[in-house]
Amino acid sequence: MNDALFRYCSEDVVFQEVPGEVSLAYTMTGCPVGCKGCHSVDSWPVGSGIVLTREHLTGQLNRYQGLVTCVLFMGGEWRPEALIKSLQMARELGLKTCLYTGRESISLAIRKHLSYLKTGPWVAEQGGLDSPETNQRFYDLTQEKLLNIEFQ
Repeated sequence: MNDALFRYCSEDVVFQEVPGEVSLAYTMTGCPVGCKGCHSVDSWPVGSGIVLTREHLTGQLNRYQGLVTCVLFMGGEWRPEALIKSLQMARELGLKTCLYTGRESISLAIRKHLSYLKTGPWVAEQGGLDSPETNQRFYDLTQEKLLNIEFQ
């Protein structure tokens, strides 16, 4: 079995992207959406970034055990099998999971492995999740609840 999952350009522990959670966040590369004004254009090139292996992800999940409560993937839905394997690894360790996507929707195959989901492309005129005019939506899928108000 190939140990490579997919590629990422940044790995950080973040506190604001998922309300009430401390998240280990990966910005995945190969993004096909290409939103105008994107703050992560380094995530666009296919084949760029660092290979995310099972070994690395497992090591990081163990390293941050008891410190992080969620694993966040900023993108990656364009590699559904790799994303699902990564989400399953996190959930097996009792962590919540989140996906930020620039798409309006994602497949049920991915959705069923998520605790949280942010949808919608970046549209500068409408702003991000902190704007009442945003086109983006942030959902708690476990409670089937829209959480945009948590960002405002």
